[in-house]
Amino acid sequence: MFTERRCFMGFQTPQYKLSKLVEQVHSGEIQLPDFQRSYRWDDERIQSLLITVALGYPLGVIMTLQTGGEHVRFQPTPVEGTPPTAGAASPNLLLLDGQQRLTSFYQALSGDGVVHTADGLNRRYFIDIAKSLVEASVREEFVLSVPEDGVIRSNFGRTVELDLSTVDKQRSSDFFPLNIIFDNAAVLKWLGEYPDKNLGFKFLTQIIQPMVEYAIPAIELDKSTTKGAVATVFEKVNTGGMSLTVFELLTAKFAGDADYHQRTGSDFRLKDDWKLSEDVIAKLPALSKFSNTDFLQAVTLLVTNPKPTKTTGNQDRILALELDEYLEWAPRVRNSLAWVAQFLDDEHIHTARDVPYQAQLVPLLVIRVLLGSSASIHGTRARLAQWFWNGVLGETYSGASETRSAKDVDEVPLWAKDPTGTVSAPATVSNASFAESRLLTLKSRTSAAYKGVYALVMKNNTQDWREQTSFDQTSYVAANVDIHHIFPQSWCRKNGKEKLHYDCIVNKTPLSANTNRIIGSAAPSKYLTKIATQAGLSSDQLDTIVSAHQIEPKLLRTDDFEGFFNARKESLLSLVEAAMGKPAQRDPETDLIGTRGSLRQMLRRS
Repeated sequence: MFTERRCFMGFQTPQYKLSKLVEQVHSGEIQLPDFQRSYRWDDERIQSLLITVALGYPLGVIMTLQTGGEHVRFQPTPVEGTPPTAGAASPNLLLLDGQQRLTSFYQALSGDGVVHTADGLNRRYFIDIAKSLVEASVREEFVLSVPEDGVIRSNFGRTVELDLSTVDKQRSSDFFPLNIIFDNAAVLKWLGEYPDKNLGFKFLTQIIQPMVEYAIPAIELDKSTTKGAVATVFEKVNTGGMSLTVFELLTAKFAGDADYHQRTGSDFRLKDDWKLSEDVIAKLPALSKFSNTDFLQAVTLLVTNPKPTKTTGNQDRILALELDEYLEWAPRVRNSLAWVAQFLDDEHIHTARDVPYQAQLVPLLVIRVLLGSSASIHGTRARLAQWFWNGVLGETYSGASETRSAKDVDEVPLWAKDPTGTVSAPATVSNASFAESRLLTLKSRTSAAYKGVYALVMKNNTQDWREQTSFDQTSYVAANVDIHHIFPQSWCRKNGKEKLHYDCIVNKTPLSANTNRIIGSAAPSKYLTKIATQAGLSSDQLDTIVSAHQIEPKLLRTDDFEGFFNARKESLLSLVEAAMGKPAQRDPETDLIGTRGSLRQMLRRS
């Protein structure tokens, strides 16, 4: 049974001298947990950070964790830019929050002073001595960022504006290099040869010495901290203003699982385990947008499903996952990914762009895990398709999907595998409806139902009009198939047709890019003749192909837009009704073209 995380956190609040922090980072005494993202700050933010220290202004706290505890252990990794010896050392502290600041400080204030910024630049930082010593009320920004070679150029690199590439040029220009600030001997040597002794002494006492003594407040978690407490910490802290994702939070939690390490002799790396799933997904185009968070939600729904507690896949419960729970279900979820992709392919949903609801893939995947191979039995598979299309065409996943997913995981499996019809239909099936008027408002891929009707048309043994291409996964991608207007837009505008009608899905069908180019802006009566000639088809043969698109060819050949529209609307509604297993909601007006009524006026305004 799910219980709240048991958290214990002992901590102290020391003040770390910045110079000591830089030294500890260099030696490897302070490292990062290796699940941390690699972050770099932009140049402007680094300048602001250095000015803050130079002025003695306070910085936010950093957070560290003592290593060697029995409850939590993480694989350490050195801070970016440190020497190889740092990575070989055993750290005393792991940096949980403050990575960007400490990385920026370490690179700017030691070594060669070159900082690799988020802007893709390599920069060095200097203090303008004169500007740093003026009255605070009139003081300008005095930390200067320069390219790695120390030379600022203009005019496309032809003009040198400032050259700080050598120590002598730095002194003559009154710019102090920040990378030597914690090297006492180097500072004294630099200032010892600085021509303005009075200004140099003032700079030493008012800027350099306070920076050397500058301290940063910290929260240091002790060795007794539990893994639940660490997970809670990671939920609360931000790194560089970006909240850690659910996946990263669990990465932290799982990596610190001492029981797993005791059993296996190594840390569990969630990133490596997710890579196994990514390798599977890479071969399944329809699942290319399936994320690690989706995967974790699927695992959580499975973990909670057989329990006395409520089935859920919300974020709090995902974060409460224990590693053993994940290890039990993750392989089964991964092994069902290919089945889900095949399901979508069978329904003629071939790419991630065409998936009506990404969120609906999570319960579909979970249901497949729960049903196992029986999900492919004819009757069960048919009921799963009915549930899927009710979700798509009823647009039930357009709102908050977590509750809907959990409810479907509870209700669909028993109903799907019941051939007798005695098990009540899931709410997604029983509550879904599709209104006839909805067809007129389906205009783009932003609507799940638009994608759904598009797929249903392709599922009806359709082919391209010019090329002998059935819309399976391979030919769909190769032929660059998309949904195109049947009566071209320009023809409709010239002939006074309403956009409400000609721009909705009733006037669209899947065609290859080549066929659509032939159509151009011509009337159907013109382009059908041209297509038949190029395809080497008789009129009757082409009409048979066109008919599979739920189109009456005779109405196209006479350019009868109104007759075509009303007939195809009825045909598309029949596809919808067959997929949902229930009648659509019919509008009071049976012919929406050329009739009066509030419904028509409403749709025109939409």
